[in-house]
Amino acid sequence: AMPSSRAARLCPDAIFLRPRFDAYREVSRQINNVFRQYTSLIEPLSLDEAFLDVTQYAARHGSATEAAMQIKSQIKQELDLTASAGVSYNKFLAKIASDMEKPDGLYVIRPEAAEQFIEQLEIRKFFGVGRVTEQKMHALGIYRGADLKRLSKIQLQTHFGQSGGYYYNIARGIDERPVKAHRQRKSIGSETTFASNTRSKKQIWETLRRLAMSVATALEKKKLVARTVTLKVRYADFKLITRSKTRRQPAQSLAEILLVLPELLKKTEVGTRPIRLIGITLASLQPETPLPEAQSLPGEVRESRQLGLF
Repeated sequence: AMPSSRAARLCPDAIFLRPRFDAYREVSRQINNVFRQYTSLIEPLSLDEAFLDVTQYAARHGSATEAAMQIKSQIKQELDLTASAGVSYNKFLAKIASDMEKPDGLYVIRPEAAEQFIEQLEIRKFFGVGRVTEQKMHALGIYRGADLKRLSKIQLQTHFGQSGGYYYNIARGIDERPVKAHRQRKSIGSETTFASNTRSKKQIWETLRRLAMSVATALEKKKLVARTVTLKVRYADFKLITRSKTRRQPAQSLAEILLVLPELLKKTEVGTRPIRLIGITLASLQPETPLPEAQSLPGEVRESRQLGLF
């Protein structure tokens, strides 16, 4: 991925199109409807990616590979979209397989072929190994799965902490994580990149209010509240910072979220230093506990009236 500002500098004649997230979500919903015809065990990773456990379907209809072929065909017929699929006996290998033959591929890693496949695989292609971890592994002489496999669990934990045990297992094709059809959501966030760098307090506050409305609506739909509010800022020089506050009383309403933002903004250079991106993330989520009606709205109205530009 590349920031749009850098892309514009590299290609001044580039044409930028606004994303259509509502359309993407609708297509994602339609694709999930296809998935549900084959299994109820669906673990979404993003709008366009998910883990499926098709064990029961395969037992009745032949194989997981056959299920993947049918799903790809149905998505093409009903939505006129291509899809890549990866088939294997665990999530780690299935994810890697799905990336092997994009954009319209089907790749299968069978149990008997997994060891050789993993040993030859470049470390950067391992699910869970980002750029920083890749560089650290290169410094340790780890370039492929075979190199990773040579290190003991203790050695890996010494260098990578708790992740060391995960790396030890996946180097051996071990991943016992089940497909979780109902994952507990850890955070809700929304962010935006400005068309051009800005230090306009009015523009920034209006943008923050829109983002706060988005995350507040998501909280309400999920019937959740949040104790931690995080402000994310990327300056014009691409330096990224975050500032957080954990409330004693969890927040859900727009007014409660907005009330925290001026305090977080004061801990940044927003308004004096040009920024490129701004975002809000809510974390420490928990189920809402409804208050009596008389205890809620008046306070929210007073809070919203007191808010001003930072």
